[in-house]
Amino acid sequence: MFSITVRDHLMVAHSFRGEVFGPAQRLHGATFLVDATFRRAELDADNIVVDIGLATRELGTVVAALTYRNLDDEPDFTGVNTSTEFLAKVIADRLADRAASGALGEGARGLAGITVTLHESHIAWASYERAL
Repeated sequence: MFSITVRDHLMVAHSFRGEVFGPAQRLHGATFLVDATFRRAELDADNIVVDIGLATRELGTVVAALTYRNLDDEPDFTGVNTSTEFLAKVIADRLADRAASGALGEGARGLAGITVTLHESHIAWASYERAL
């Protein structure tokens, strides 16, 4: 399996519901390093997984729609704990939609999967992996 990874970052505010979250139940900020990994079994006709420039641009577009926002105020997330794991899935799903629409180029239609990893710090991160 071949893969490429592109990187961006995300800054949000949010709060959680539930005792398991302790002090994070209060509004707080979070900054994530975001890695998006694109996979395919065989390289495309140009011997690439996906165009790195397009992958970087599209990850930036997806992240820009979330960054500098209080996620508690976003209609898509009403009543949802926007955990690191949950946000990784949101970003992966939005990238998958962009790949399906052709925004990542025609070669991206042959992708096998996408994994998005959100790094909370140098010692903790979460990922979501999905097939395409």
